[in-house]
Amino acid sequence: MHSDPNTPDQAAPAAEELAEAVGLHTRDIAEVPAVELINTVSVHLMSAAAVKTGLADGPDAQELKDLDEARKLITALAGLVTAAAPEVGSSHAAPLRDGLRSLQLAFREASLIPDAPGKGPGEKWTGPVN
Repeated sequence: MHSDPNTPDQAAPAAEELAEAVGLHTRDIAEVPAVELINTVSVHLMSAAAVKTGLADGPDAQELKDLDEARKLITALAGLVTAAAPEVGSSHAAPLRDGLRSLQLAFREASLIPDAPGKGPGEKWTGPVN
């Protein structure tokens, strides 16, 4: 007969370990400056959007292309960059804006049906990108 992993005596140690890990993560993240978190999240969004736009290197690049997903990621990035720019300062915001604009232009080039000016991904937040 095997034991049920959901019994209270076995579930309690797993829950305690999870709580401890969350506590450690919370303490770690509390030490990271906001500008660093914003930059890190932005870079992750940019990287994912680049892959979904078809900008990845390698033989699988076209298989990974998904413009619907790229649109969502670019729009989220545009909202974050636009909202955070006044808080992080121009030295941090400028490279984020440049990366965002490059992704918006790449999306335009990759799209078979062009969006109207101001209707592309993130353009609600950034204005039209040409």
